[in-house]
Amino acid sequence: MGFGEYPAEYNAKVHGPYDPARWYGKADTPLAQTKLGELGAWLGRRQKSPQAVTAAVSRGYWRWLHKYVHPKRSGLTPFLQVIAASSAFFYVLNYTKIKAHRIHKYHW
Repeated sequence: MGFGEYPAEYNAKVHGPYDPARWYGKADTPLAQTKLGELGAWLGRRQKSPQAVTAAVSRGYWRWLHKYVHPKRSGLTPFLQVIAASSAFFYVLNYTKIKAHRIHKYHW
């Protein structure tokens, strides 16, 4: 699968219109239904290439769009989620600077 191409598992006659939020590969046991003893084998069946990780992130993004952004009455939820995610991201980026100030009792 190159840039702008459909996945190899996608068949228009079987699957209908292409949906970027859907996994067209062979169905596997969901993580929530995997037993603890089978977790190693389940992780071994995952694709770990950069292309597979990029495709998984893209599918997650499209699922988020379909669920929160594209409905007629989506409301403030997607905007609040973006604000919360960006706040958490910048908190993690600035944690070392924030950590240095927590022992100060008063501001100078």
